[in-house]
Amino acid sequence: MVPISAEVARELPFLRRFARALTGSQASGDSYVAAALEALIEDPNVLSRHISIRAGLFRILLSVWNSVRVNTETETAASDDRQVADHRLERLTPLPRQAFLLVALENLSIDEAAAALSMAPDDIRELLDQASIEIGQQLATDVLIIEDEPLIAMDLEELVQSLGHQVAGNARTRREAVALVASKRPGLILADIHLADGSSGLDAVNEILGMFQVPVIFITAFPERLLTGERPEPTFLITKPFQPTMVKAIISQALFFEDMASRKTAA
Repeated sequence: MVPISAEVARELPFLRRFARALTGSQASGDSYVAAALEALIEDPNVLSRHISIRAGLFRILLSVWNSVRVNTETETAASDDRQVADHRLERLTPLPRQAFLLVALENLSIDEAAAALSMAPDDIRELLDQASIEIGQQLATDVLIIEDEPLIAMDLEELVQSLGHQVAGNARTRREAVALVASKRPGLILADIHLADGSSGLDAVNEILGMFQVPVIFITAFPERLLTGERPEPTFLITKPFQPTMVKAIISQALFFEDMASRKTAA
């Protein structure tokens, strides 16, 4: 059996990463991590046996964070020496920001994030919806949908628009997708892999990526066909039938971290 101390040590880098994103600086984040560890040392029972070590550590850290009043207030401005992505995180309402980081950055499940925030899973879904809307307001873009099933395409259009984005178009075939991006470059692509004329959404995406770089989310009933290890696997993959909340969260995640990456490259 692995000692608790060893499990905590293993999770420490992830706790520091989360705290850095939450606070906007590594120094400040480490201070909160240190306070969380002190609370754990003072009372080991604060680490619940009913949830995972990782979720338990996040719960302790967030308990410390939320005990400071200023941290529960929405930031209206940020100092010039912070990164733009950190500014955007700060402008998210506090609880949606915490839920977004737990799920998008740390890859916690809805249930784990609920345990970390001492909430019900449905509450986490509502927070993710709110975070998605707030991020959409900051990073609104044009979205290309590559989907041959009309009802699914309509559902995706409504989801995209509910987040404040515009639909650049809906392509049912590879040829239509390539033609659409020739006239208007989208900031995000949602793509199925099996299209109306037997063509491949994957081939369409690869052709588009040969023209310019854009984040892509694959939404498919056949995820195993993309997770073969034989080629670069997609960063963002959603399995049909999908949950609207998850699609919204992944859209926001893709746009948010694409924005972070592009700014780092520009710097």
